[in-house]
Amino acid sequence: MTHAQIPDRIAQITALMHARVGGRGATLRDVLRRARHRLPRRIRTQAARLAEAESFAAHPRLRLTLDAQALDKAASEVETHLNTIDLADRRKGWWLGMLGGLAFNMLAFLALLLAVLVWRGYL
Repeated sequence: MTHAQIPDRIAQITALMHARVGGRGATLRDVLRRARHRLPRRIRTQAARLAEAESFAAHPRLRLTLDAQALDKAASEVETHLNTIDLADRRKGWWLGMLGGLAFNMLAFLALLLAVLVWRGYL
């Protein structure tokens, strides 16, 4: 990756994070701030490195001070992780977790109701 391609690559990763993780914002820093808990620590640090470089990449002379190889490696790692996220599986997992919690609460309520009925002598 050359220095001129750095802003384009950061914009691609920002758009990919919008689509896969659901973060909102105009810059990668904003998207990362909103989607922080949904990313593993290693990917978060690589994305934070890209977010730091985003302001430098916008300026033509400051862009030359950036390490293009390290940023390319970070961008590739973040992009690979974001492409492996399965949105349908994530939605299914959310629904199963919600239904599991609901089932546990109903069982706990029924156990408490039976305990009160036995204690009061109705059963």
